[in-house]
Amino acid sequence: MKNAIILHGTGDTKDSYWFPYMKEKLEEKGFAVWLPQLPNAGKPSLNDWLPFIVDGGTFGSGTVITGHSAGAQIILSVLEKVQTPIKQAVLVSGYAESLRNTADSDEKPKLNWEQIKKNVQDIIFINSDDDPWGCDDTQGRKLFEKLGGTLIIRHGEGHMGSTTYNQSYKEFPFLAKLV
Repeated sequence: MKNAIILHGTGDTKDSYWFPYMKEKLEEKGFAVWLPQLPNAGKPSLNDWLPFIVDGGTFGSGTVITGHSAGAQIILSVLEKVQTPIKQAVLVSGYAESLRNTADSDEKPKLNWEQIKKNVQDIIFINSDDDPWGCDDTQGRKLFEKLGGTLIIRHGEGHMGSTTYNQSYKEFPFLAKLV
């Protein structure tokens, strides 16, 4: 089955930024798309998000999962838990370690990098060199060093979606081409 899961980040909704755009583009490609509103988005909790995604999502050899910021971070924990390896994971503005002032910093698990690698055929990291939240190319490199895959560094793209920094980022054609 060809399906996709799109996960928003902290303080966002399923209607924020490029998420509806990606849903539309993936549906045009024949994907069944799940774009959920994650619980307690203002203060993400691994205890809330992980079971919600693992229990609510469909995971199989045709699954593609994309996440932004904290939505990218939770993908790592999801990949530890899935029972069947998935096709692709794309982490946009993701990070390898808890960042300052993040709601998940006190419950950040020690990740099993080898298990994550086993559960995804292809993994792509997209980070910018000037992310104001610290989800920058340094974090992308740390993820790449742990997991391999493909690291894409965008110049001057910021967080690729942020109300605080006025980055509306309503479309993301580059991402749509990668999936």
